[in-house]
Amino acid sequence: MTKTTNTGSQSKHQPSVLENLRPLIVDVAVPLGSYYFFKGAFGMSTFAALAWSSLVPAVRTVWSVARERRVNGLAALILVVNVVGLALSFVSGDPRLMLAKDGAVSSTIGIGILVSVALGRPMMTAGLKPFLVKGDAVREAAWERLVSGTAVRSAEFLRKERLFSVIWGLVLLTECVARVVGAYTIPVATMVWLSSLLLVVAISLGMVVCGGAAAEPMACLITDEVKRQKAARERQEQELAVAA
Repeated sequence: MTKTTNTGSQSKHQPSVLENLRPLIVDVAVPLGSYYFFKGAFGMSTFAALAWSSLVPAVRTVWSVARERRVNGLAALILVVNVVGLALSFVSGDPRLMLAKDGAVSSTIGIGILVSVALGRPMMTAGLKPFLVKGDAVREAAWERLVSGTAVRSAEFLRKERLFSVIWGLVLLTECVARVVGAYTIPVATMVWLSSLLLVVAISLGMVVCGGAAAEPMACLITDEVKRQKAARERQEQELAVAA
């Protein structure tokens, strides 16, 4: 009777992929998407598009502080990035300076990610988790045990979790430096298209390095924890059967 109740409870509360992705969608995709939408569809200026796209992260940040007594990391970071963009939108005139200022967004995100690691709350975890748990309640439970420190291999998992964010932070800071150096050493006409290429290369590099160094090992640790918990549960059931 107890087993049936537990199974129903797990099924009822099993998170879907969409539910797991919700923080990433609300905190990152909506603000970035709305920026390009306002700028492209409505022809807004960079300043106006940034201002309107800041609305969601601003509300999320204020809400998390007022209701949950904590700062929503992703929402706050996107808000800071937008504020930096708003401030830099007043910078004009020198074409090389205009190219260099684009790196400020990458550096702001990179620094924010590294600070989150130093504070013990790796910011990139929110974006990684949905892809590792895959909306599976069992993998979700294994993740929670690993991050809470109660699992056998929690220490290893937490190291990989921090490494994932550190790599992304360093990649984005490196991309920023490359943009600034390129803006003042490479012909402007070349740097206009090379600037976008640098961002694509940085993101691709980050995905490859983070995948092999952190994401894949974390996925394996979750799988191992699921197997370990299943084996422990089976042993317990066998012991109960023998005792009965």
